[in-house]
Amino acid sequence: MRDRTRRWLDSWRGMPLGTRLALALGGVALTVFAVIAVVTSLSIQDYLERRLDEQMKQTQLQQAADVKIYGDLRRHSVLDWYSGVFVVDDGDAVLKPTGADLPRDVDRLAAVAERVRGTELFETVHLRGDGTYRVRACPVKDDLVLVTAAPQEDLDTTVRQLVIVEVAAFLTALIALVVAGRTVLHRGLRPLADMASTAHDITSHDLTDSGRLPVRAEGDGGGAEVRELRTAFNTMLAHIDSSLTARTAAEQRLRRFVADASHELRTPLTSLRGYADLFRYAAASQPAEREAHLERMRSEATRMSHLLDDLLLLARLDSAEVEEPLRQRRTDLVELADEAAAGFRAAHPGHPLTLRFDDEVPLRADPLRLRQVLDNLLTNAAVHTPPGTPVTLAVSRTDGAAVVRVTDAGPGVPAEDLERIFDRFYRADDSRARERGGSGLGLSVVRSLVDAHGGSVDVTSEPGHTTFTVTVPAEPRAL
Repeated sequence: MRDRTRRWLDSWRGMPLGTRLALALGGVALTVFAVIAVVTSLSIQDYLERRLDEQMKQTQLQQAADVKIYGDLRRHSVLDWYSGVFVVDDGDAVLKPTGADLPRDVDRLAAVAERVRGTELFETVHLRGDGTYRVRACPVKDDLVLVTAAPQEDLDTTVRQLVIVEVAAFLTALIALVVAGRTVLHRGLRPLADMASTAHDITSHDLTDSGRLPVRAEGDGGGAEVRELRTAFNTMLAHIDSSLTARTAAEQRLRRFVADASHELRTPLTSLRGYADLFRYAAASQPAEREAHLERMRSEATRMSHLLDDLLLLARLDSAEVEEPLRQRRTDLVELADEAAAGFRAAHPGHPLTLRFDDEVPLRADPLRLRQVLDNLLTNAAVHTPPGTPVTLAVSRTDGAAVVRVTDAGPGVPAEDLERIFDRFYRADDSRARERGGSGLGLSVVRSLVDAHGGSVDVTSEPGHTTFTVTVPAEPRAL
C-alpha cells in the first residue's frame, strides 16, 4: 500500500504544473458540485415529503369525520392510497373490515397504529409486494386509529431524476471546467515555459572564453506575478552577464599580465645569462671589458629588482583586505613634492621644471608611497617627452582635498590610449623597446597607490599639453 501511494505521488509530481492545477481545480469543483447535489436532493426530498404529509393530513381530516359519525370509512381517496381503521386494544391493533382495498402487508400498518400515543404519527415503511410507503396514523375516537399509506414511488422517481440531471450537468460542467482551466492555465504558464526554455538555452552557450550571455526572457503576458518573475529572471541574467563579463575581462587581464610579466623578466634574465656565458668562456679578457660587462649585469639585475618590487607592491595593494599596504602618518604634501622636484632636477637636467606650491598642504598618508607617486609621474613626463620639454609640478588644496598636477608640453597621449594608460604593462606606443619607456608598471603603481589613499587620478592630453591630476583627502590646517 505504501509503495502504491509513493508511486502515485511520484506520478502526480511528474505531471506538468498546468495539468496538476487543472486537476486540483477539478477536484475542488467536484467536491463543491457533490455538496450542492446532496443538499439540493435532500432539500427537494424533504419538501416533497412535507407536501405528501400535508396531503395525507387533509385527506384524513375528511375521513376522520366519517369515522367519528359512522365508526367506519365511508369515503375513500381517489388516489392510489391505502386507508384503514384499526381497533387498538391493550396495545394490539386489529383492522376493522371495510370495503376499501388494503395491502397484503397489513401487519406493517397495524404496527404503526399500535405506536400511536394520542397524536398523529408519520413513518416511512416498506410494504412487502408494494414498495415504500409514507404512512400517517392518527387517533379518531376511543380506540379507533385511522391509518393512511401513500406510495413514495413518484417522490423517489422525482428525486432520482433530479439526481441524474444534477450528475449529468455537473459532470458536463466539470469536464468543461477542467478543459477550459487547462487551456487558460497553459496560456498563463507559457511565460514560465519560455523562461525555462531560456534557462536551457544558456547551456548551449560556451561561457569559457566569452562573458556574453545574449539570452533574455521575452514577452509581456502571464499577469503581474509572472511579469515580476520575468523581471527578476532578466535581472538575474543581467547580473550573471555582467559578472561573466567581469570575470572574462579579469581572466584576460591576468593572462596579459602573466604574459607581459614573463616578457619583462625574460629580457634581463637573457642578458644576465649572456654575460655569464661570456665570463664562462673567458670571452672578455681585458679588465675594462670585464668591468663593462659586470656593470651591464648589475644594471639588468637592478632593473629586474625594480620590476619585481613593483609587482610585489601591486600584489600587496590588490590584497589590501588581508594586508595593510600603507603606513600612514601626518605628512606635508608640499615637502614631499619639493623633495621629488629636487630628485627630478638631478636625474633629468634636460627638462626644465616649474614649481607651483601652496604654503602647506597637510594630509594623512604614507610618505614613502606618496613620494613614489610623485617620482613616477615626473619620470613618466621626462621619459615620454623630448629633451628640453618643460614640466610643471603644482600642489594645491581645494575643498578639503590635496591636488597634485604634473603637466608637460610634450607631444601628448593619443586619445585611444587614454582609457588604458593606467593598465599594467601597457605602453602607448605598443613597443617592447626600452628607449622611451620602462616596464609599463609606473602609472599602474600610481593609480593603485592613489586608490589605496582613498583618492583618484586622471589624465587629460592634447598635443603640447598633458596633465596628470592626483586628488587625495587632506587634513584641515592647524589654527
